Amino acid sequence: MDNLGVARILREIADLLEIKNDNPFKIRAYRNGADIVANHPHAVASLDATGLREIPGIGKDLAARIREIADTGGAEFHRELVAKFPPSVLDLLHLQGVGPKTVATLYRELDVRTLDDLERAAADGRIRGLRGMGAKKEALILKALEERKRHAGRHLLPDAHDAAAALVAFLRARAPQAEITPVGSLRRGCDTCGDIDILASGADASLMDDFVGYRLVERVLGHGETKSSVLIVDSQGGSQSGGLQADLRLVPRESQGAAMQYFTGSKAHNIILRDRAIGLGLKLNEYGLFTTADNTRVAGADEEGIYRALGLDWVPPELREARGEIEAAAAHALPRLVDRADLRGDLHMHSTETDGKDDVPAMAEAAREAGLEYIAITDHSKALAMANGLDETRALDHAARIRAADHASSGVRLLAGIECDIRADGSLDLADDCLAALDLVVVSVHSAFNQDRQQMTDRLLRALENPHVDILGHPTGRLILRREPYPFDIEAVVDAAAGHGVALEINCQVDRLDLNDIHARLARDRGAPIVISSDAHSRRGFGVLRWGVLVARRAWLTPADVLNTRPFEQFKAGLRRHRTRA
Repeated sequence: MDNLGVARILREIADLLEIKNDNPFKIRAYRNGADIVANHPHAVASLDATGLREIPGIGKDLAARIREIADTGGAEFHRELVAKFPPSVLDLLHLQGVGPKTVATLYRELDVRTLDDLERAAADGRIRGLRGMGAKKEALILKALEERKRHAGRHLLPDAHDAAAALVAFLRARAPQAEITPVGSLRRGCDTCGDIDILASGADASLMDDFVGYRLVERVLGHGETKSSVLIVDSQGGSQSGGLQADLRLVPRESQGAAMQYFTGSKAHNIILRDRAIGLGLKLNEYGLFTTADNTRVAGADEEGIYRALGLDWVPPELREARGEIEAAAAHALPRLVDRADLRGDLHMHSTETDGKDDVPAMAEAAREAGLEYIAITDHSKALAMANGLDETRALDHAARIRAADHASSGVRLLAGIECDIRADGSLDLADDCLAALDLVVVSVHSAFNQDRQQMTDRLLRALENPHVDILGHPTGRLILRREPYPFDIEAVVDAAAGHGVALEINCQVDRLDLNDIHARLARDRGAPIVISSDAHSRRGFGVLRWGVLVARRAWLTPADVLNTRPFEQFKAGLRRHRTRA
């Protein structure tokens, strides 16, 4: 069993223990164990109990449980817990605002076992009568159910990417002579994917048998000679969308480029290309580019040839959304998009001082290994009591230790920062003299999401007016497939950020990717600075930078548009607090 499969079972154990109201230390041990296993660089199934106990955070009991899962595909303890509750109860936990205690109450008092049971109970007004619930909680549950329906069938980009990468590796091992690549919305880097589209050229038809026989196939939806479809299990566990559909298409080598272009999309981009071809006396489809008069093939073996024959520069997949890329390609004016290798710094992360899993030296070492030149340690402020947030005294003491570590570190510069909460009225969670004494201040909203549009706009604008604010973190507050962005006037906030010199963050956490591509491009066009930051909570957290870079690429950002592509001293000079004001 792979790491994600082991982690899924550990995570379900933790969820079921919470519903059971079991020992919180045991719950935390299983939840931490799931995170450690999911992010471990090596297959834990290949380690014996001794090797597992050498992993920080994995004790004797947890190591034994992991070995049992790896050896048998499950755990007796997990099966015992599942027997106490219907498996569908776990689906309830994936609704925004519905935690284990709420699920336990709903199950015990109203016999709510499924999402349909929950919807009926809420619609009938039965939830508001429960102790500790009320009409407001009932309305929030109905809203969460509505959002779940709206997102049904969608999956986070990294989840789809990982599933596709494993499937493509499986297929390549069986057809090493073939060209096999993911296409569709996954190749364009969209933040969610409905399914996985895979294209294979130069492969024998027997690859279809291998495809439908893949070990994670839950159900075969179609099995043909040139196209097959399957449903693969959710190896992450807990996806509100269930399994993931994967489609495999076989095409001849002479059509590989045309098929890649066609099946990558988007539909709107393809329509413009097709119309352009018609205007040139050509016809374009998934098999190639042909003359209309006598059906002579003009191009099709590679994508570059398709675009070139249409008088265009090759368009990066991330830009294929009919947002001006065809015009730019015709004018040879496509930008050199930012790449992961362009990032020199990371400006948002947490350490063991608050809710991080690794200390400052470990984070610095991991940053160096990730190829970064500088980082800002931005632990939480006191409003996040659950994260052991810092008050003014602790924040300044922590800053002194970070600066000492900066002098002691090798290869990575450290900035002493904070992620300071924006209170409901727009004031900040720490005193101005404390913020002024730090190297960098990120401000973020972590509470009072239910404010109306004008209240939230005023709240954000007041926060941006504070002269010690350098970066607005995860600006819209969205959690992809779980929570909609809070309502506010994005244009007003972007313009204020541009006017004050406050950078807007593309937060790389896989369920945030916030700003999204549309808003990031708006920020660039309005002159607001932009940073790409991981929001890492452990030394393994820097890997998510790739996803934020994808957002930036979809937003047409170049390296010059992103502050943390700059060398350290130049970056510091570009921060609001160091800029010369007229």
